[in-house]
Amino acid sequence: MSRHVPLYVSPAEAEITGLRGRAGRRLRWWRDRWGSQAAQAGLPPAVLGGRYRRHVPAAEAAVAETVHPATTVRGDLPLGRAASDLSADPGWFGFAFRDVPARLAGPTRLLRIAEARVLAGETPAGDFAPAILDGAGRSLDLREIRHRPFHAPLARRAPDMHRRRAVWIAERVFDNYAHWFTAHLGKLVLLRDRGLLGDLVLPADRPAWLDASLARIGIRPAAELPRGAVLAAGELLVVECDRFRPELLRAARAAATDSPAADRNIFVSRRSARGRSLLGEEALQPLLHARGFEVVEMERLGFDEQVALMARTRLLLAPHGAGLANMLFCAPGTTIVEIADPGYPNPNFYAMAAALGHRYGYVAARGMGAGHPLRRDLAVDPEAVAAALDAAG
Repeated sequence: MSRHVPLYVSPAEAEITGLRGRAGRRLRWWRDRWGSQAAQAGLPPAVLGGRYRRHVPAAEAAVAETVHPATTVRGDLPLGRAASDLSADPGWFGFAFRDVPARLAGPTRLLRIAEARVLAGETPAGDFAPAILDGAGRSLDLREIRHRPFHAPLARRAPDMHRRRAVWIAERVFDNYAHWFTAHLGKLVLLRDRGLLGDLVLPADRPAWLDASLARIGIRPAAELPRGAVLAAGELLVVECDRFRPELLRAARAAATDSPAADRNIFVSRRSARGRSLLGEEALQPLLHARGFEVVEMERLGFDEQVALMARTRLLLAPHGAGLANMLFCAPGTTIVEIADPGYPNPNFYAMAAALGHRYGYVAARGMGAGHPLRRDLAVDPEAVAAALDAAG
């Protein structure tokens, strides 16, 4: 049976979602569930309008080499918190805050797939979303790489690019800052160190900071695949891995940074960010000044400047957002304090901190306004920030 994403609505979002919206989402979910199950039962894609295909675990359709076996990654509890304080809600992340102190990390595998096609699709909202089909037209099931109904037109068209061998690492929304540094850079370092990047194909539409990160680790693609195009490869090499695998994240850090002395306290401001502002940030200024924090807007720094700053950081305080992914460039043992809304319990940065050997704490904030929790502003009490910094020591 195929893995199907459960119908999940966070408590914060459920409060502001109308009956019509919930009914429409449930109808679409059941329709997709039925189509997926019909495809898994053997109904041909043509009968289903090409919208649904049989999904198979990628390792079953490939020649697989295990680099890192599955293991339990141990992490400390957040600073000043007990296990009972941690949310047990996995949301749509697949694991919860409470899982991070003893989280099962999946294996790292090199997968070689014969006669594969990469569909460089995008979601109806415009996010990059690839799919990989094997020679039998089955969808390979990988994290954030999966055939979905909107891939149907690409699956029917002739390939735009043919390569005897190709390496593919890009997942859904690969060009999101946090996704790139948690899920992609470590793969590239692994492949680079094994001499396997000669046939690397990357999406053609990439932000400048992404190419700057490639330059830091000495990598250039052999070819570029535009959105809406199809790549056909006689042999396709793909890395299957856990997004917060310590070996991959630590190798990426070692490849991208030097090791200067860490002596700075940094607060990441979201004043220049598009959405998800920290309301009342000015009320934190006296507290930050008294504790020796520098206030930084990452949007005003070049990529290399951000890396250099993080390498010198000993305490990083930041609202939930992509800027926290810069902890990748911090020295082991750096203290990370995240300001986040418990109504949207996203454990990703906690898991990242644990994998990198950082000390992690969080400040409970309040989501403000309507809409999806990812787009809500945050409000936080200065006293709560002070208490979290006291716990950090």
